[in-house]
Amino acid sequence: MTLAVVRSLREPRGLVTDEELADFEVDVLSEFVLARASAGLTDGSIRAENLHLELVRNWFGRPLWGMEPRDADRYFGTVLRRVSSSTRSARARALVTYFDFLEIRYKVELHELTGHVVECPIDEVNRPRMSVDIQIRIPPTEAEMEQLFAGWREDLVSCRKFAPAARNYMVARLSADVGLRINESRMLDLTDVRWELGRFGKLNVRHGKGSNRKGPKQRLVPLINGADRALTWFIEDVWAQFDADDSLPGAPLFPSERRCPGGAGSRWDTSVMRRALAAAVERHLPAWVGRMSPHVLRHYCASQLYQTGVEILAIQELLGHSWIATTMNYVHPYGNRVEDAVAAGHKRAAERWEGLIR
Repeated sequence: MTLAVVRSLREPRGLVTDEELADFEVDVLSEFVLARASAGLTDGSIRAENLHLELVRNWFGRPLWGMEPRDADRYFGTVLRRVSSSTRSARARALVTYFDFLEIRYKVELHELTGHVVECPIDEVNRPRMSVDIQIRIPPTEAEMEQLFAGWREDLVSCRKFAPAARNYMVARLSADVGLRINESRMLDLTDVRWELGRFGKLNVRHGKGSNRKGPKQRLVPLINGADRALTWFIEDVWAQFDADDSLPGAPLFPSERRCPGGAGSRWDTSVMRRALAAAVERHLPAWVGRMSPHVLRHYCASQLYQTGVEILAIQELLGHSWIATTMNYVHPYGNRVEDAVAAGHKRAAERWEGLIR
């Protein structure tokens, strides 16, 4: 009987040149980007994640798979000591995700090449904590929003490019009326307007934001709060002024003014609408300059529906939230709503006691 030869996992299996290691690192990063794309992350999210990894790599000076907990201690404890907690947390999450990828797909191969056992340098001891002050995003009042949109409508009469201006106005209205995210509006096709559904018609939102990186979450959004009338105006009076072909599949509901020969039409960029909203706020609601955004319009939609008595579960379904707690963060009571509710409760209690005494 012979004994098996046991080799330490710390022992290198083969020697490679610096050039080969550099090429291997580039290949690994390329595969990581492709894996993140296949997981459903947007291009912006992937770029942000890669930027975090690049900054750590530049500081470390060699491939990230060689990082150990003491390296992370020095980096987060000295280099990032003064930066915001959100930045430190995001950078740590990027590292953890990358090392999960390395351990799952390359742990054996990296050991064969370098003799290094891949282990995540972020652990429960040095993991950065997130401590961000809670910001309550209270939206404008109904009167303020009417002031904004009334002024915006007047601008459409004399604007230089009517069709793009009307499109930006319509996208903002959908955010305020039915709570659409700006990218959800961008990805709508003309055929996603389903007038035959419900009392007012519905939008087939095929690219809703999914939770936990599960990919797009589809939902039907009713055209309430006058959104049906506004959208009818846009389709009948504005849409045809764009260079888009409604007979082709994939014709966008909100096209770009840029020409797209031979196609169904190109989609507008979300930055265009953000700039248009900022300009409208500066002209017609100056008190909200720097505080208004498409996301605030979603908060306004939720708050207004709640004010009118719509149940919170219906608002959750409208906004496309997976968790009711998320929807609660969008609801902001105005004025004396809480005080009035408490006073009404005291009144009901007093009436019950009065009935018992009699």
